[in-house]
Amino acid sequence: MPKPDDVSHSRRHLVTGLGVTMGAAAVVGPAFAAPALAAPALGAQVNASDSPAAGRLKQSVARWCFARMPIHDLCKEAKRIGLMGIDLLGPEEWSIPAQYGLECTMGNSWGSIPVGFNRVEHHHKLVSDGEPYIARAAAAGVKRIVVFSGNRNGLSDREGIANCITGLKRLMPVAEKHGVVLCMEMLNSKVDHKDYHADHTAWAVAVAEGVNSPSFRLLYDIYHMQVMEGDVIATIGRAWPWIAHFHTAGVPGRHEIGDAQELNYRAIARAIADRGYEGVFAHEFMPEKAGFETLGEAVRICTV
Repeated sequence: MPKPDDVSHSRRHLVTGLGVTMGAAAVVGPAFAAPALAAPALGAQVNASDSPAAGRLKQSVARWCFARMPIHDLCKEAKRIGLMGIDLLGPEEWSIPAQYGLECTMGNSWGSIPVGFNRVEHHHKLVSDGEPYIARAAAAGVKRIVVFSGNRNGLSDREGIANCITGLKRLMPVAEKHGVVLCMEMLNSKVDHKDYHADHTAWAVAVAEGVNSPSFRLLYDIYHMQVMEGDVIATIGRAWPWIAHFHTAGVPGRHEIGDAQELNYRAIARAIADRGYEGVFAHEFMPEKAGFETLGEAVRICTV
């Protein structure tokens, strides 16, 4: 998601490696278990004759990374280089990609990164604001919306997971009714989002297991999870049933995904495609190079 929040308070999290605390496991059962409901197929197939990037992954780009570019220009360029959509749009821009044969592949949240579902006192507003927002998104053809855990602020992992489950379950009836999937994003709490609670895959999987709905899945941000835990391809495999969306960026720095950073994005993209992924693979890096060509390079790397 856009720009790191300004919250400076932080403490070391209680999650280590890929495990959750024993308290968290007691709330929702063992992490990385198979879901009771199959992950929904998201997005339409890309027609090879329509796109120069007609590989097995449907690629998109996050709006905020090219915020200086007018949305109509961004859509034109995205179409030209073979993308199928624009990610992380607000309601005022939801309808614009369709004018260029593109999709809004992810809607921005109605909440904020620091203030999320991990605290009961936030639930009333998040639910009362979220229900009409979900319906509005569905009416605009937006089928995925990003949501956040919120910051710890001293809360335990056990409490945070349990509270997220409680709050998110309240939104599942309206989300299921409208066919919208809320995707909780995992973010790093080491560099960009100090004190963010959902900073490990296992933590977020525990929430998904507890919510147990086809309208709740995870947004696996490859950059953020490389910063926090590494072992990206294996971790994706273990959490696979719960993942409905991906974001990319280079490590370190959150810039281009080429060979100047440590992740082998072609191998990651191939591993995801080999699993038959039907969702969206969205680029969310801050370009250092001038112009739009840098995104074209990323598209070529991930066309597998």
